[in-house]
Amino acid sequence: QVQLVESGGGLVQAGGSLRLSCAASGRPSSAYRTGWFRQAPGKEREFVAAIRWSVWNTYYADSVKGRFTISRDNAKNTVYLQMNSLKPEDTAVYYCATQETAYSGADYYRTSSYSYWGQGTQVTVSS
Repeated sequence: QVQLVESGGGLVQAGGSLRLSCAASGRPSSAYRTGWFRQAPGKEREFVAAIRWSVWNTYYADSVKGRFTISRDNAKNTVYLQMNSLKPEDTAVYYCATQETAYSGADYYRTSSYSYWGQGTQVTVSS
C-alpha cells in the first residue's frame, strides 16, 4: 500500500517562499509520475506541477511557471515543491499524488490520472 505524506505548509507573507515535501512509503515500482495539486475553498482541485520518476521531465501550470520548481530525490522517495514569490491566490490545500505506469497515457494534469493521494498540507499566503 502506497502512502503519501505532505509537509512544509504554513503561513507566509506575499512574496515569501515555502518548500513542500511529499514522502512516499512503499512507492511501487510502477510509479510513473508524481504531481502536486491544490484546492482553494469553494474551488475545484487544480494541477500545479508534476515530475516523472524515470527521467527528469517536469510539467507546470501556467499560473506557477517561473515561481515554483518541482524536484525529486529517488533515494528518499520524496518529491519537493519549492514555491517562491508566493501570492495570496496561491492559498490552498496542497496535495501530492502518484500516477502509475499503467495510466501513463493519461493526462498529467487530471486528478483522475492519479491513483494515490496524500492528505494535504495547508498553504496560506497573506497580503
